[in-house]
Amino acid sequence: MTSAPLIQGYEVVIGFETHAQLQTRSKIFSRASTAFGAAPNTQASPVDLALPGTLPVMNREAVQCAIKLGLAIGSHIAPRSVFARKNYFYPDLPKGYQISQFEIPVVQGGEVAFFVDENKQTVRKVVRLVRAHLEEDAGKSLHEDFHGQSGIDLNRAGTPLLEIVTEPDMRSSAEAVAYAKELHKIVTWIGICDGNMQEGSFRCDANVSVRRPGQPLGTRREIKNLNSFKFMQQAIDFEIRWQIEQIEDGHAIQQATVLFDPDTGETRAMRSKEDSADYRYFPDPDLPPLFISERWVKDTQAQMPELPRKMAERLVVDYGLPEYDATTLTQSPAMGAYFEAAARASGAPKLASNWIMGEVSKRLNAEELGIEVAKVSAAQLGALIGRIQDGTISNNAARQVFEVLWNGDSTEVDAVIEAKGLKQMNDSGALEQIIDEVLAANPDNVAQFKAGKDKAFNALVGQAMKASKGKANPAQVNALLRARLEG
Repeated sequence: MTSAPLIQGYEVVIGFETHAQLQTRSKIFSRASTAFGAAPNTQASPVDLALPGTLPVMNREAVQCAIKLGLAIGSHIAPRSVFARKNYFYPDLPKGYQISQFEIPVVQGGEVAFFVDENKQTVRKVVRLVRAHLEEDAGKSLHEDFHGQSGIDLNRAGTPLLEIVTEPDMRSSAEAVAYAKELHKIVTWIGICDGNMQEGSFRCDANVSVRRPGQPLGTRREIKNLNSFKFMQQAIDFEIRWQIEQIEDGHAIQQATVLFDPDTGETRAMRSKEDSADYRYFPDPDLPPLFISERWVKDTQAQMPELPRKMAERLVVDYGLPEYDATTLTQSPAMGAYFEAAARASGAPKLASNWIMGEVSKRLNAEELGIEVAKVSAAQLGALIGRIQDGTISNNAARQVFEVLWNGDSTEVDAVIEAKGLKQMNDSGALEQIIDEVLAANPDNVAQFKAGKDKAFNALVGQAMKASKGKANPAQVNALLRARLEG
């Protein structure tokens, strides 16, 4: 276990609150649609608008989503939980309060594990969760195209959310981003949230403070509504530097809610931060307690997919992969399935892993594609790796074949190898003749190698590969060349 890194002698302390919008067809307490992109105020029912005489009715599917999350992160799922009214006044909150959970949330405890690079090592970290509670979303204030005024769109009011709250366990922006990515992977993997950060389906608030090691927790500032992992890291890094500078200049940190401006790369205070007492929570008299039976939990468990951490453990056991590879390859069910198909087709799991984490991922990222629509199928990749394995082509030639396959110029690995003349030279007699010619033409390198200079050997290998126009099998060249020189 490595110690937390210090910045200018300060320890960073970060906790997260994440709002995951649940993938239900209707809202949490009404039958209004949750579809994104409708004209303003066309999907707000009388219940969402809090018109007199309306009563909320719990959406069973939203509860099902909460149970799935609890099972996925090893939480206690409360057999009885209670809804409360969180009182505050804001233009986009039609009731004047938000229906949420306070004293008894539906999901309690749990943890999220992930890997992060630290001091040139890949380190496993675990963030403890305090709770995840069900609540309704507010509406949205619109400040553009209203001739200097603001408009209110209540389409989002009443949309079901799970607010997922961590302990202050993170110690750097890198850890915070790695945690957020892992949580994003979990909620999308189990199908409770589409994870679209741009549309607000997965919104993260980071509570950031700094302290001298061993001191009590510092005063936190909450960075609201971080809607991309890139901005998340930038915002946290700026906030850390700002807080340290304030303390070093003799100023006290004031608890506040802040926003991140991606144009300036800075955070700015929006309002003072409230504590729970300011919200005057009390049980909602219109909603009875939520009861979840043991049978309901067991039935949900039976419907759960293989979870990412379980798949990663299986890939380590079944395919002999390092833990880091297995975790990387379980970013989504589709990626895990792609790897397994490529590994079976090639018979070389580690090489398949290397290609997927390398060349395949590089192309997907460059073209902003998901692996579901990769332009080289798992079967094609498996066939390509098989040709590397049996010595038909070199790694360099394989990259050329991959390029052709990706561009759609051909679908058959062997046809591309044949058409481009990429077969490796495996004939020992022909290679020995090339090596003899290289040794004769490079007496200085031969002498240097015999004098103990290993670089001279690499130079001779390079000359042999050049003489074969890159078609020689590198492993065979190395073996034959070393046998000649040491014979």
